Amino acid sequence: MAAIAAAMVKELRAKTDAPMMECKKALVAAEGDFAKAEEILRVKLGNKANKAASRVAAEGIVAVYLSDDRKLGAMFEVNSETDFVAKNPEFVAMATAGAKLVAEQNPADVAALSALTVDGKTLEETRKALVGKIGENMSFRRFVRIEAQGRLDAYVHGGSKIAAVVDIIGGDDELAHDVAMHVAASKPKALDETGVDQALIDSERRVAIEKAREAGKPENLIERIAEGSVKKFLKEVTLLNQPFVKDDKVTVGQLLKSHGAKCAGFQLFVVGEGIEKKSDDFAAEVAAQVAASKQA
Repeated sequence: MAAIAAAMVKELRAKTDAPMMECKKALVAAEGDFAKAEEILRVKLGNKANKAASRVAAEGIVAVYLSDDRKLGAMFEVNSETDFVAKNPEFVAMATAGAKLVAEQNPADVAALSALTVDGKTLEETRKALVGKIGENMSFRRFVRIEAQGRLDAYVHGGSKIAAVVDIIGGDDELAHDVAMHVAASKPKALDETGVDQALIDSERRVAIEKAREAGKPENLIERIAEGSVKKFLKEVTLLNQPFVKDDKVTVGQLLKSHGAKCAGFQLFVVGEGIEKKSDDFAAEVAAQVAASKQA
């Protein structure tokens, strides 16, 4: 029988995502023939696309589409397992096509978007074909469609990891692009105080109260201190109150006013935001599976 090196087991696992003990059994059965072992696993455990579907996809890109008149736009986040795949031209083309579909056909949700057709195939069919070709999971996560009150501008940063679209009334193209860049850099949570989630405000107030008490502040001043902290927080997380990234002597609101412009709204996507990334510990998994094998 051919010797089965640990490196072979690891390589087969990386390619198929099958459990390591199954990979070793397949290699033994195939007498060290890697291609034959892969076939054994596919028969027993299914194809790569099915196995890949259980893996976390927390990399990817945000594709942005703006109509020629900049009255209509969309952002579409498509996730992958690795940054390498996120740079694949076919992956990027799929995401770009999806963003255009969002803008032009206004699907109700991700499922409806997945069923729309590009070049004779649904977007979902394109995704599945690409998963099968590359052997890595990809998923359509979220999208947003924007109809402008003024005109749209976008800023995409970090290899399409961060994307911002702003709706600016008045001003010029340079101003609109600068505000979009600011949104991508400073990541405001809302346009102004009225748009901030009340849960965030309540949390900030509770934290401020506890900090004041721990610092030994007089009880009759604590509410006033907390209110001051909340006001500071709201200035930090609202676009119009943030210091402009290219000139921190003025706020974004002041910048817009000086150009006779207003911001009607913005959208910001950060790839993988809120997704728990999987961290593989190969040695720990080996130990766990060996232990399980001995118990069996």
